[in-house]
Amino acid sequence: MIGGLILAAGAGTRFGERSKLLAELEGRPLLEHALAAQCAVAELERVVVVLGASANEILASVDFMRAEPVVCPRWREGQACSLRCGIDQLTSAGGVSRVIVTLGDQPLIGPELIARFVGEPPGTRATYGGRPGHPVVLGPVQLRAISDLRGDVGAREILQGGPTIECGSSSAARDVDTPEDLEAIRHEARAVV
Repeated sequence: MIGGLILAAGAGTRFGERSKLLAELEGRPLLEHALAAQCAVAELERVVVVLGASANEILASVDFMRAEPVVCPRWREGQACSLRCGIDQLTSAGGVSRVIVTLGDQPLIGPELIARFVGEPPGTRATYGGRPGHPVVLGPVQLRAISDLRGDVGAREILQGGPTIECGSSSAARDVDTPEDLEAIRHEARAVV
């Protein structure tokens, strides 16, 4: 079984008072773009999204489609804890052999891009102009190694030296950290229309 994992637990303090994941982009909360992308990939048999900061507000405001939200009680300990929480949720029932990971604040990573990684070997990650990014593919070796990660680090260390797929311009990899980042994505979307 291939699972999908969306990391969306951080506080996003650079964005301001309200959760960036609830900021409106094209008529819906920012997080829904990441959810829709993973949920549209049929090969992802289960999709889990890890929440932390503002979890109650997000749970009440976002359409999770077929994704399963899980709240990481220790999200303040960093991305490693959130990653472990999501992996535990996906693997608790057994049968998950690979996990495709994306981030909740990257609304331009669409289903076509995620689908490119479904058949790729574990340890594969996207690069944008040579810079590492998401999606990433985790397999049994990486899933075991995640149990040793601590702090605000993702799987970057355990993916080092693995296969990469160049995904072109960095615009798809753009994440939303500030209101200006969101406005730049809105501007880009308006320019396409």
